[in-house]
Amino acid sequence: MSDSILFQPLKVGSVELKHRVVLAPLTRCRATPSNGYYVPNDLLVEYYSQRATSGGLLISEASPISITACGFAGVPGIWAEDQIAGWKKVTDAVHAKGGYISCQLWHVGRAATALDIQGVQPLSSTSKPLEGASASTGMLYKDFPPRKMVGDDFTNVINDFVQASKNAIAAGFDFVEVHSANGYLLDQFLMDNINTRDDEYGGSIEKRAKFPLQVIKAVVEAVGAEKVGVRFSPYGNFQDCYDSDPNAHWSYVCEQLVKFSSPIAYVHMVDPRSDFVVPEAEKLKNLERQVSIKQQFSLKIFRDILKPSGTKFIAAGAIDRERALSYTKDDVADMIAFGRYFISNPDLVERLRHNWPLTHYDRNTFYWAPDPAHGYTDYEFYKST
Repeated sequence: MSDSILFQPLKVGSVELKHRVVLAPLTRCRATPSNGYYVPNDLLVEYYSQRATSGGLLISEASPISITACGFAGVPGIWAEDQIAGWKKVTDAVHAKGGYISCQLWHVGRAATALDIQGVQPLSSTSKPLEGASASTGMLYKDFPPRKMVGDDFTNVINDFVQASKNAIAAGFDFVEVHSANGYLLDQFLMDNINTRDDEYGGSIEKRAKFPLQVIKAVVEAVGAEKVGVRFSPYGNFQDCYDSDPNAHWSYVCEQLVKFSSPIAYVHMVDPRSDFVVPEAEKLKNLERQVSIKQQFSLKIFRDILKPSGTKFIAAGAIDRERALSYTKDDVADMIAFGRYFISNPDLVERLRHNWPLTHYDRNTFYWAPDPAHGYTDYEFYKST
């Protein structure tokens, strides 16, 4: 694989990458509690440092932009001074190995209960709650329905994204990534099965995309387009979401990004085959049932819209060696983000480069372990025999 496009250099924003293997954003829940929230610790420093490579890009775990934006225990945010200081240790460790790192900015919206966020009612595009229960408290979402955003809610959330982006750059991050995927707040506006509003923020895709685009523009104005990425999941089903016409709707969003006065650094999308719960074949069947217009499910549709602007494209989601090779060779994506196998192979870049065998991951330790280092920083580097 060392001769493939995957290991050729690439300019992203103002940064020169030496290869195109990216660490996907992975919630790992290993941060330390502090004053009712969570901060990065030395274990996070070790984890990211292990996976850093010269000229390689890492994307951080989703980092809440405010104390009311997070619905998960053990997740480090990016709003408080001690969080910024903790992340600075992480970015310093990554930079010491010649790597680069992006901070994924997160607001979970209705994927929280009031008990998760200091007793505050969650915000969303809708007042309809999620199915199921909070992973942190076990409380049913239906017992803590969200509040439909109105008036100053929009300004307040935009301001939180802006401040978080500034905090991330102050903490040494090379990029920020606006999380607009996986059924979280901004995706709750984009997905037409969730956003049933009849005001300026609901109805047509032009209206549903208005708030996410306002957030992205505000972040661009705060830190510069060359430092901004965005994550989308047009074919996503996570968190009770789906869209009736993903190709048309996210094509519109990409067309609006291209119209920005300066191109953002990258767009990061989840592959249509990828799902957190069901196998690949079942996911594709689910998509076929959900869309209102028969269509091909392919990230290349969006990549082709973005490419002329210079915006780079990351594909993620259950992508193996062969698909990584074909996606970069066939111009589906500039970069490939790996998740599960980057968890279990801290030296994944070199394993892919040399076609060394991959260590399998343990799902049971993705989000918690009695010993926090287990399944986190104790995976071994490859040893040739």
